[in-house]
Formats: sequence, C-alpha cells, structure tokens
Amino acid sequence: MTLKRYRREELEKSSSSSDDDEPLYVPLKERRKEMFQKLQNASDKKRKPSKEEPKKPEPLMKVKEPEKEVKKPVEARVPDWNKPTSVDDSSISMPAPPPVPEPKPMAQRSLYDEHKAARLEDVKNELLHNSAKKQEAEEKKILEGVRQERALVSDQQLAAGVVYSQPLQTSWQPPKWMRDLGDKYAKDVRKRLKIIVEGEGCPPPCKRFRDMKLPACLISALKRKGITTPSPIQMQGIPAAFTGRDMIGISFTGSGKTLSFSIPLIMAALEQEIEMPFVRDEGPFSLVICPSRELAKQTGHELQYLADHLDAGGFPSLRVAVAIGGTPLKETISVVRRGVHILVGTPGRLMDMLQKGMIHLSCCKQLVLDEADRMVDMGFEEDVRFILSYFKAQRQTLLYSATMPMKIKDFAKSALVHPLTVNVGRAGAANLNIRQDIEYVLDEAKVVTVLQMLQKTSPPVLIFAERKRAVDKVHEYLLLKGVECAAIHGGKDQEDRMEACRQFRAGEKDVLVATDIASKGLDFPEIEHVINYDMPEDIENYIHRIGRTGRGNHQGVATTFVNSKSCDKSILLDLRGLVLEANQSVPVFLQDIEPDLPEHEMNEKGCTYCGGLGHRITECPKIESVQRLKTNAKKDYIAQGAQDY
Repeated sequence: MTLKRYRREELEKSSSSSDDDEPLYVPLKERRKEMFQKLQNASDKKRKPSKEEPKKPEPLMKVKEPEKEVKKPVEARVPDWNKPTSVDDSSISMPAPPPVPEPKPMAQRSLYDEHKAARLEDVKNELLHNSAKKQEAEEKKILEGVRQERALVSDQQLAAGVVYSQPLQTSWQPPKWMRDLGDKYAKDVRKRLKIIVEGEGCPPPCKRFRDMKLPACLISALKRKGITTPSPIQMQGIPAAFTGRDMIGISFTGSGKTLSFSIPLIMAALEQEIEMPFVRDEGPFSLVICPSRELAKQTGHELQYLADHLDAGGFPSLRVAVAIGGTPLKETISVVRRGVHILVGTPGRLMDMLQKGMIHLSCCKQLVLDEADRMVDMGFEEDVRFILSYFKAQRQTLLYSATMPMKIKDFAKSALVHPLTVNVGRAGAANLNIRQDIEYVLDEAKVVTVLQMLQKTSPPVLIFAERKRAVDKVHEYLLLKGVECAAIHGGKDQEDRMEACRQFRAGEKDVLVATDIASKGLDFPEIEHVINYDMPEDIENYIHRIGRTGRGNHQGVATTFVNSKSCDKSILLDLRGLVLEANQSVPVFLQDIEPDLPEHEMNEKGCTYCGGLGHRITECPKIESVQRLKTNAKKDYIAQGAQDY
C-alpha cells in the first residue's frame, strides 16, 4: 500500500511538472463509465411512457363507402379500337410549372440576353417603321387624289405658257450693321422667336420698326395704336415683302398679320407715287382680296389710317378704296376716278367691276390674299382665278392666314415664284393667350347656359353659332333677359351688319351674336370672352373663332359647348389635341374618347388636309364633305341641263 501511494504521488508530481498543453490521462474504467452513462441518458429520452401515464386515443379513420357501380350501356362498354387509349389525367400528378424568371439586372445579364433583347427591339422598331411608311404612302396617295389639279393662275397665262422664273426686284436692303453680322444673327433671332423660314435668300428679321427704314410719321402712327415693337410675323414678314419676294405668312390669330402686309403695300404705293404720280382712272397698284365684307372694310380702314398719317407727315397723299357688296358702288367709283393706289374688296364685287371695265389691273404689281385658305374652302377659287386673268405682267403675291394646311400650301405655291414661307409656331395652332374651357351641355340646355357663361367675365363678349336660326334664337333670348346685344349673319342687310359691328366696337352693345362671318380676321377691341354656342364642323373654324379674343398681349377666355349627339368624334379628338398642345387641362369626357388609330400613328403632324391633330387624312371628315358637295353639284348639273353653269 505504501508503494502504491508513493507511486501515485510521484505520478501526480510528474504530471504537474509537465507542459500545461499536454492533455490529462483518463483511466479506462472512468471512460467506460462515462460512455455507459451517455448511452443510458439517450435511452431514457426514447423510452416509452409508463403505465401510469394515460395513453392518448388515436383518431378514428373514416372508411370510404364503396361506390355503387353504374352499369354502362353496351355501346359504352365496347372499346373503340380506332381511338387511341386515353389516360386518366386525374391519377397522374403533373409537376407545377416553373416560375417565370424575373428580368436580370444589367450587371447580371449575359451577352446572349443582351443580344436577344436588342434583336426584339430592332424587330419592333422595324414593324413600326414599316407601318409608318405604309401609312405615309397611303396618305400621300390620298392627298394627291384630293389636291387641286389646276394651278392658281389664269387661263390666259396657262394658254400662253408664261412662266416666271425670277421674283421681282426692289431697292430695299436691311441696315449695313445687320448685313455685316451675317446669317448667324438671323438664325439666332429666328430660333429665339420660333420663326421657321422656308426658301432661299430670306432677309434677316428686324426687331425694330426703325431698322425697317420706315418714316418717322408712320412709326408715330403705330405708337398711337400702342404698337411699339413688331411681332414675330412682322419682324420677318415685312422685310421679306420689302424685297419683292412672293411669300406665304402663317401665324396664330391676333399676331398682327394685317399690319405685316399693310406696311409693305403702303410703302410700295408711296414709292410709286413719288416716282410717277397716279392720274385719273389709273390704278390700283396693289390689290387685296378678303373672304368677307367685314374683313375687307376693316382692312381698308387700317390702310387708310396709315395713308392719312403719311399725308400729315408731308408725303404725297395715297388713296385707298373698298369694293364690297351691299354698299353703293358710287363710293368706290369716286375714289377710282381720282386714281387709286390700293384697292381692297371681296371676290364678287371685284369681278363685277372688272367685267364692267370700271377698274383695270394693267399696272397692278402687288396681290394679297388675306385668309387665303378660307377663300379656297369657301368656293372662291374660280373667282380668284378669274381676277388673276386681268393681270398683264408679273406681280408680287402675298398669302396670309392662321391656318394653312399642306393641301392649300402646295396649291398656293403653284401661283408663286420661288416663294418664302414664314411660319411662327405650328400652322393651325391656337393662341396660347387663350384659356380654352370645354363644357358638356345638352342641346336643350344651351340657351340657358349661355346666360350663365356671360357672368364669367366682363363685356365685351362674342357668341358664335353655326346656323342663322341659332343666332336669332340666342339674340332674342338675351334681349328678353335685358342683355344689350346685337346680331349679324349672312341673312341680314349689309347696313344692319355694319351698324351692329359699329355699336359693338363703340361699346354700345355688350354682346355680339354672329355666325362664322365674324370669325375671319375681324379685330374687335379687347374682347374678354368668346362663347361657341355649338362646335363648328371644321377645327379650322374653331381656331378662327376663339382667335377673336387674346389678341396681341391680352388674355382671353373661350368657352365651347359640346355633346356627343351634335359633335362628331373626329372633331372632339381634334379639340382635345389643341387643348393638350396648349398645355391646358382636358375635361374627363374628352379624355375617355379613344382614337380609331393606334397611339404610335397619332403624331404631331395630324391631318395634312385640314390640319386637325386628332385624326389622320385617312379618317378626315372634311374630305367626305367636300366629295359630297362635288357629287351633289354634278347631280344638279345633270338634272338642270347645265342651266346654271
């Protein structure tokens, strides 16, 4: 025992003196005991519950009742060996479809994925391009079919084969400092003012009347009217007309197009009078053709205003005559007998005077067609061609309008010599100074709603209606309600129409109810509000109507009554396009209208025939109406035996 204890103590001393990292030795007996204890603990966890612990009852299994076998007929039990054996799909568990992979981010996409996506995009763009090319070819074919076949020249000129290759030359030049700046100055000014010029050799725009070399008395006359700086169409249109070039001027309503051609006419007549004064029965030197009597009267008044101030400034007196129907002819003849410099008129009265030999165009060198597209649409094309047959030499032709579709522009270019096209903004766009309010009003509630809309703004207010009957109806209703109003339409005498316009301009009447004869170029002072009693059938008429307000730098409001019964879908789409183009809010009932064409085909060009933004030429309702009128005219020709032709 002593030896064993000694040996154990020696071992303990040696183990304690060894390195601390060496593991301690565990006897085999202790290790077996520890292993047995682990096995016992593991078996205790898996042991069954004792007898003392109650057993939980197992749930009863529902036994399916045997299905009753339904006896099938013999024909159903006989197999059809011509049919392939069918397998019961219900007994086969089909695997679930794999989940659709989400598009990988650009960093995780492989080159194959990028190539595949690019290929799909190219195919889509190619399909859209082919569709656009097909649409463009179809529109070009339609436009060629409806384009005017005859050029806007006289029959004598066509028969003689007279073709002018060079425009008229004048002595006017822009200031030297402007010429020294070169084309860069002109391009910068046009880009800033959004002036688009087509044609070669266009002079630079002049931002001051003084740079146009106008007399001081003429500049002071413009200042008396509140015109101190020219508008964009005047900056480019007046210098272009001074050079003698043929021109097409397009600008929004109220932008000063009348003054843009009035100043060149006055200055050309003044130069002619200084070089060689006009004698008795001579003239006119310039001719202005307008589509309506009211517009011709207004244009003649503006020209006479400038001529009077030139006379007061010490220059030779210039005579302006107005030839319109419904007025005594002796008033025009009295001016013509003394020698007339500028003659303004409507096609009907001018044709009558030319046929009777009261006027001659042998020395006429300038021709202006105001609202040229409206004259062609109103059926004055043959009348204008008849008037052109009396010109004996080359002339300078100026065409002005707020709406100039491609159809009319190409037709007008046939009569011009290397013309310049001066376009301020988009042709046919609405004036941005006008707030367009669209109201959904039923036909039976329109008259009452007009009285409510009059309370939007202070007078003067201009109300437009499509029919003469509607004009008289609104006029009588407003008179019964105590509103000071006047009315004009084609069924009234010229004296009554002139008196109504005079009272409205003088402020004696607060409201003027009119048809579209008051929508073409008339300039009423500071009209606050324009009400469209009904939506016109043509979007161009709508633009001319609302253009009576918001003129110059003034703001205006235009309220239009529409409904689904009286308005065609295409005109409502055009109206929505105009409102969106002006960045104004669109009513909900206009937003819900779906166009007939896909969205990618409805681009900013719109219809090339009428200029509407809501449809293309393939869906243009105006083409159908024009073709219908031509067909009716042919039927009348056959029925009446050419009595009226």
